[in-house]
Formats: sequence, C-alpha cells, structure tokens
Amino acid sequence: MNHKIQTITPKTLTSQAFSAFGDVIEAHAEANTIAINDGYTQRYHDLANVDVNDHGGRALINIFRSTPLSQPIAIKMMERHPKGSQAFIPMGTNPYLVVVAPKGEFDISKLQVFIAQANQGVNYHKGTWHHFCLALGGESDFLVIDRGGEGDNCDVVTLDGSIIIATS
Repeated sequence: MNHKIQTITPKTLTSQAFSAFGDVIEAHAEANTIAINDGYTQRYHDLANVDVNDHGGRALINIFRSTPLSQPIAIKMMERHPKGSQAFIPMGTNPYLVVVAPKGEFDISKLQVFIAQANQGVNYHKGTWHHFCLALGGESDFLVIDRGGEGDNCDVVTLDGSIIIATS
C-alpha cells in the first residue's frame, strides 16, 4: 500500500506538552527541590513516576547506545510497554527526537514528535506508543530505567514510512 508522504515537524519538549505521554525529566524552576549534603547539592525530587511493578516486575537500569538514523527520518515502527513505564535519560551532549502516540489502539493520526535537549530525559507512561531512541548529532548513550520480569512487555506496530520527520 502506497501512502502519501506526510512531514511532521518536531515540537519543543516541555512538561505540559508531553504530559499525556509521560514525564519530562529535567532540573527546572518548578521542580520540587531539596537542599541536601550540607547545602552543596540541590536535589530535584520525584521527577518521574517509575511504574514497573505490575505482574511481579522490577526496575532495571540499562544503558542504550543509539546511532543516528539517516536524515530525513521515516517513521517505520512504534512500540509500547503495557506492563511498565520506560525512562530515557541522555548521558551526553546531543539532542534527540521523541516520537509518541497516545495509549490505546495505535492511531497514526495522533503521532507527535518532540525535540529533546541533552538536559532533558523522558519517562513514557505505561502503554504510551513511542519510537525507539532517535539520537541526533552522533552516537549517544542513554540511561534507561524500565521493567524486568515475567511476561511480554513490548508490543510493536510496523509502519510504511510515509511519515517523515522534518529536518531543521
């Protein structure tokens, strides 16, 4: 099936714009902060809801190393994790793209793309559709917190690549 190519422009990643899909993990002025370590450290407290306990799950901490895709990027797949949240925290200086769609049955018309800066992580809510990590500017490492445990926790849909992410 041949579909008309559609270009989607990335939006700036903000907590408000991303709230339907998950949490933005960043040190920002509105965060709950606590001075610790005799005042030498500022703790930005409780920035994401790590939700991995369903069906006997437990939290895993991983590092994913992502290689940038050729530009322009065609969206050819989306995935979701029905039993747990999944957080990506960049460990370098490169921005990256975040592609999401709401929970429930996958609806390609509700796809959104965000540009995340190196000081912003994302925590996808359980069941949120998302693309795998889309590194920009070079190979990038991400600290990933997700669910380990029994049962299949990854649903994937294959797309035809007719949606292209606009390049800057």
